[in-house]
Amino acid sequence: MPDSNDSPNRAIAETENYMIWEVRDPDGEVTFHIELGAVTLHFFREEWDEFLQLTKAAASNR
Repeated sequence: MPDSNDSPNRAIAETENYMIWEVRDPDGEVTFHIELGAVTLHFFREEWDEFLQLTKAAASNR
């Protein structure tokens, strides 16, 4: 998992190839990160909530 002395990280989920974690900044803002191989996506709270809605909708349409 990414390591930073300035901001505490918390792993949310992890598989052999992928990882999701959150970082709480010193000002209290939480950002979410999804690592997919060579690509890492970064989300602020509002974006994360919308992304979760999107993935739930996609999963329910399988």
